[in-house]
Amino acid sequence: MSKLVNLSNSSEISELHQPDRTKRPKKNLFIVLMLITCILMVVMVFLLWWVPYVGLANIHPYLPMALLVIFSCFIVFELGGALTLVLTLIRKKNLFFNQRIRGLVIRLLFPLLVVVGRCLGISKDEVRCSFVAINNELVLAETAEIKPEKVLILLPHCLQYHGCNIRITGNIYNCKGCGRCKIKDLVLLSKKYKVPVAVATGGTLARKIVVQKRPEIIIAVACGRDLTSGIQDSYPIPVYGILNYRPFGPCYDTDVNMELLERGLKTFLNDEISDPARYSASGAQQIAS
Repeated sequence: MSKLVNLSNSSEISELHQPDRTKRPKKNLFIVLMLITCILMVVMVFLLWWVPYVGLANIHPYLPMALLVIFSCFIVFELGGALTLVLTLIRKKNLFFNQRIRGLVIRLLFPLLVVVGRCLGISKDEVRCSFVAINNELVLAETAEIKPEKVLILLPHCLQYHGCNIRITGNIYNCKGCGRCKIKDLVLLSKKYKVPVAVATGGTLARKIVVQKRPEIIIAVACGRDLTSGIQDSYPIPVYGILNYRPFGPCYDTDVNMELLERGLKTFLNDEISDPARYSASGAQQIAS
């Protein structure tokens, strides 16, 4: 089997989930918040041990030591998970229990980091963008080459031009190809790589589509909030997130960088299918013929 297309370069990885064309998500923000959270939890655990120390000793002389051992095991587990996460991001290779590490980040660390970030004056959107970037690198480290039919590109309905009367939610291939939005290019991308594409109007429909398609990996385009909830809802299915552009505000004529989307797609396909000479977003009209 050929290896994955090399996207381990940090500058290229960062591009794939830009919230806009000038500002990149800060992956380091997630790591810094994680380390701060670890320190706070160590302090909290120490206080929980130290405060009852005097009372426990009066009950039994070994109770304080037993409590210390329990808390120490918790700290070792926490710091070990954080260290493994950092090593995975640095090496960009799959380490032991990588899927469980991704689950730890999704279900435990992210909610904690949102709270810590809020206390430090960091907006939830910034933490979300950083979370998506970290999740993407974990997905890249975890996922091997996948057949095109096992990949699902999941899109928000707001990518469609607001004045269009064609219904594409049930079937994106109803698009007439007028070119007023990127739906035309996305249809061409789907046909070229033989990858299923679906449009969802919300989280409920998105979950239904995932259940029906049963993909091995999802490449999702959405805003930070929807991507975050989608990553959490779809676990353990890996979700590779690409933040959309919102030049007119949320949920209205949004946009996506087709070059970055294609690059993300080719990451999970083999080299024969992902030959860069066979497709480019700018050459979509040539392929249509």
